[in-house]
Amino acid sequence: MPANSGGRKRSMLSQAGVIFSAMPVASIFYTRFTNLPRNPHAGFTRGRLGLRTMKPSAFLLAIVAITTATFTSHAEPKALPPGVTRVPVTFSGGHETVPVDHGRPVVLIAAALGVKDEVFRDAFSRVHPAGPGSGGPSREEAQANKKVLMEALGKFGITNERLDTVSNFYRYPPGRGGLWKVTPATANALVKNGAVIGYEITGGGYGYTTPPTITVLGVAGAAAKVELSFGKDFETNGSVSAITVAQGKGK
Repeated sequence: MPANSGGRKRSMLSQAGVIFSAMPVASIFYTRFTNLPRNPHAGFTRGRLGLRTMKPSAFLLAIVAITTATFTSHAEPKALPPGVTRVPVTFSGGHETVPVDHGRPVVLIAAALGVKDEVFRDAFSRVHPAGPGSGGPSREEAQANKKVLMEALGKFGITNERLDTVSNFYRYPPGRGGLWKVTPATANALVKNGAVIGYEITGGGYGYTTPPTITVLGVAGAAAKVELSFGKDFETNGSVSAITVAQGKGK
């Protein structure tokens, strides 16, 4: 092996490192282990432990090809039938809670933990939260509350770490108007002859506890049925999953 082969390898890795730091497609860098003899025409060079890495020229070509495929793979908006136009939808509300939960988004917390609403509601009923203006529970109170919750939820496979993560994500400022983390949904109404004939969701949002109300600018009586989906992923928990025209309530 030539004496300066180590330098070439380090230089090659440095070049690759520059490309990785500059482009968001670093995960496509191709490496694999092999026991095959070196093939100088294959576009690869052998590294330590039989690891073969792309030569800079081959690596750059792969980056260009995959990047091009990435940018051209996005689907264009569907062509609409004649006479149909898109009108942005306005969402309002959708963050109501039941009185027994005292403003807590139990439906979201329970879904993120992977249990039914009633399970978390029962567990939390044994907790003694600090009162308004108290500055929060003391260390002893917090530990006692956590113990109560884990005794009730641990048997469902919920860990202390997961409970902390979910609790912190859905923590919200106390008092009237306080709200947990939310991202509004986005959608378009498909309008023909002044009436809504359908909807298309462009972003489901997250953090809804109840179906939000929909209004369409310039269209009276654009009633719709909104469906939500819930799950463990924070960024899709409480998201708008379907919107359909409410039968018999349109214009």
